[in-house]
Amino acid sequence: MHPLLKFNMRENLLDHQAAGVFPIAITPFAERGSVDFVSLDRLTDFFLACGVPGITYLGVLGEASRLSGPESMQIVRGVLDRVNGRAKIIVGASHIGFDNLRQFTNEVMDAGASAIMVAPGTGLKTDDQIMGYFEGLVRAIGDDVPLVLQDYPQNTGVFMSARVLCQLLQRHPSMKVVKHEEASALRKITTLRAQESRGERPRVSILVGNSGIHLPQELHRGADGANTGVAFPEMLVEVCRRFADGKAESAEDLYDLFLPLVRHEQQPGIGLAIRKEIFRRRGLIASARLRAPGHSLDDEDHLELSRILDRLDRKLRENAEDGLIEAYGFSV
Repeated sequence: MHPLLKFNMRENLLDHQAAGVFPIAITPFAERGSVDFVSLDRLTDFFLACGVPGITYLGVLGEASRLSGPESMQIVRGVLDRVNGRAKIIVGASHIGFDNLRQFTNEVMDAGASAIMVAPGTGLKTDDQIMGYFEGLVRAIGDDVPLVLQDYPQNTGVFMSARVLCQLLQRHPSMKVVKHEEASALRKITTLRAQESRGERPRVSILVGNSGIHLPQELHRGADGANTGVAFPEMLVEVCRRFADGKAESAEDLYDLFLPLVRHEQQPGIGLAIRKEIFRRRGLIASARLRAPGHSLDDEDHLELSRILDRLDRKLRENAEDGLIEAYGFSV
């Protein structure tokens, strides 16, 4: 790419109005375990074709903890060059200690990233410990770096109440997005929006995770969209678009067709292997390999997945023919 055509660095930053679908990218690996950059480019192009406003790389689903530092930066630089400002790029950094966080953040932000995603460190037990942790984190990287705050206690073991989140958001305006992933906590979204209505703090974007397993309910509660990994991100895009257009019932009708697959993908442990296999079957990545230690599918798993995908294909065709939904080019 000619240097004069390259997107200007640090000009595509995430803000508190973030909305829509920000898919979490998997990291494709070749059969021998190296990063498959050809498949990564193809996957990135696919996300952009879905019309997403942004993409997250090096998240948990991206197997970030199994990547070396040089591999991580090669992925980030390659993706940013590929996207060239057409979408906001969030980079996961929850797996990096403070000693390396400042350097990593400077490198990815200088390369053109829009934000970094962080989560509370494991082992935090009290509200004061949580507040102190993020004081240190923001001090380490600076208060000008947009943050996506991942609230995922099932993974971190750290519970952040709505009150603590309010305090964090008051104290750190660089926190632009709360990634809501606390299981069975729809009320938390309602509480966070009520804080804003009462003028207790500025608005924050709320994007949800957990494979969008409760997406329609979360959108009804006031979520702005999804920041998660699903093998049919175009479905999430269309569901969010219909909600934004005031067509919630139509959005839920479409979502319901995919719910068995969303539920199947969301299984702990084996879920990432399932998701990668679907991307492979869709022709977006060459191999469904995970780096060790990681799951792989056996013959029964493959048959099970085939049954679910065949059923989804039939239901999409039936509903398109009956005029209940339009055909959006979903490729099963």
